[in-house]
Amino acid sequence: QVQLVESGGGLVQAGDSLRLSCAVSGRTVSSLSMGWFRQAPGKERACVVFITSSGSITWYADSVKGRFTISRDNAKNTVYLEMNSLKPEDTAVYYCAATARVVGLSNGLKYDYWGQGTQVTVSS
Repeated sequence: QVQLVESGGGLVQAGDSLRLSCAVSGRTVSSLSMGWFRQAPGKERACVVFITSSGSITWYADSVKGRFTISRDNAKNTVYLEMNSLKPEDTAVYYCAATARVVGLSNGLKYDYWGQGTQVTVSS
């Protein structure tokens, strides 16, 4: 059974940085494609970034390109989302997700495992 536990959210000011962590148990992170999604109040959940299991492909939503970076530490079995130059519109609950699939990864329906979410609030 794969379990994902996010941490690192919080309240920051515009322009600040945060690093979210997603600790994976039950499978090695290198065998999973991983995605970060976010859901703001009144909006649908949307993919922010994903990385394929091989690590050869990463994809970023246009809204975060150049500001967010996904990485993983195979030794710690953890995936990270480094968020820089945060904006109030980045405010949302952030979820990490995992799947054995390698295609269609911007679609949340392709993921089998989800974390509980962590709140990120960016004040102006």
